Amino acid sequence: MKRLLCVAHGVALAAVRCGCGPFRLRMFYAVRRGRRTGVFLTWNECRAQVDRFPAARFKKFATEDEAWAFVRNSVSPDSSEGQKNKHVQESQVKARKSLREPPGGDSDDSMEPCAKRVKQNTESAPSVGKDTFSYMGDFVIVYTDGCCSSNGRRRARAGIGVYWGPGHPLNVGIRLPGRQTNQRAEIHAACKAIEQAKAQNINKLVLYTDSMFTINGITNWVQGWKKNGWRTSSGKDVMNKEDFVELDELTHGMDIQWMHVPGHSGFIGNEEADRLARQGAKQPED
Repeated sequence: MKRLLCVAHGVALAAVRCGCGPFRLRMFYAVRRGRRTGVFLTWNECRAQVDRFPAARFKKFATEDEAWAFVRNSVSPDSSEGQKNKHVQESQVKARKSLREPPGGDSDDSMEPCAKRVKQNTESAPSVGKDTFSYMGDFVIVYTDGCCSSNGRRRARAGIGVYWGPGHPLNVGIRLPGRQTNQRAEIHAACKAIEQAKAQNINKLVLYTDSMFTINGITNWVQGWKKNGWRTSSGKDVMNKEDFVELDELTHGMDIQWMHVPGHSGFIGNEEADRLARQGAKQPED
């Protein structure tokens, strides 16, 4: 019996190594430069981004962490690729250490103004210098996140977070107005970032979010919903209609690259957006 088990184990291990049979390992396809950058689960998805794209850069990995690390080398805010001038490059160098090292437990006040004060300032503040933003080519990079404690319950508290970079004056964490749910918080975090971008005359945006619901909604589902009179394929009313209507209207005139980043995986931009969202959820509703 032991011999049979060993033989079976050897066959399974060989199948894993050769990538065949039911033991085939999932691979992750990382696109560093292409029509859309990110991590894809199938070669067909990857090929759609890189086929005939000038100087495309992509690679296959056995783990998602390795794949994201490959993508992040060029698209994270501490990358120098695509920077336009010396001032942008200098700002990226200054930001690099903060982006790679999580802030200390007592550093919130020194790194960022309190969220409420940021909200007031951004509504009436003059234009922010272009060299204070992080870039991927001509596109400005921003991270957004939403959170909701006790989601789906009477005492739910939701907040939205928008993170532009270390100590950036547009970083904001505020309480979500209206119905308190996690999905609404994710959508309205993106809305807030786009509103801020428009106020700064920015029309090219790389928006990172860990919400595939938001990405799928605005890039795939919205067009079908509008054709169906804002009803789902099963004929039901779209639950977050008002939220997606607002997001859809805000995207008009904008060139937005929607990028998914795995939540709570050590990506500083996402972690900071999450921190700001949680900070916002603690505030009272206006």
